[in-house]
Amino acid sequence: MLYLRLFYEFFKTGLFAIGGGMATIPFLYDMADATGWFTYNDLANMIAVSESTPGPVGVNMATYVGYITGRSVAGVPTAILGAVVATLGLVAPSIIVILIIAAFLKSFRDNRYVDSAFYGLRPASTGLIAAAGISVAVSNLLFTDTLAQGFSLAFFNWKGWLLAAVLWVLTNKVKKTKGLHPIIFILASAVVGVVFSM
Repeated sequence: MLYLRLFYEFFKTGLFAIGGGMATIPFLYDMADATGWFTYNDLANMIAVSESTPGPVGVNMATYVGYITGRSVAGVPTAILGAVVATLGLVAPSIIVILIIAAFLKSFRDNRYVDSAFYGLRPASTGLIAAAGISVAVSNLLFTDTLAQGFSLAFFNWKGWLLAAVLWVLTNKVKKTKGLHPIIFILASAVVGVVFSM
């Protein structure tokens, strides 16, 4: 039953998350609330791991969720099956849509309605990606659980702000590091996160 639910949840995500891997993040927040498979902190860690590993972000996150969900049931063999099922659930809608489009490619290519629909989807996917970026920034830079106790300096994650400031300076102001490949900054951030328990 778990595997059917995994497939179904990620199939929905793959079907409606238009705009790439980052567009899946709002759907994953909803999935966390609906299923309880992972927390928002787990999701922040998933995003960090998915961004720093090769491959599409959405697929990496589906694999990660499937793995940890399957592992919680009965160990590593079910974890691998969970990872495969979640990943297949996420990519299945894209495969189905591509097969349908390929069958009707000639008529779709010059159809003004299809062209208009894709043009209209651009702001929606931009909004989903922006919402995902804001969610990640809030979860890493602020301690929202302390807000109920009143607004104070404890509300701000000073380690997150410091890391963000250092990265901004290194990528925008320091000539020697400006041209470095982004993977170097991702790996350095991962090391800092582990060392300082962020």
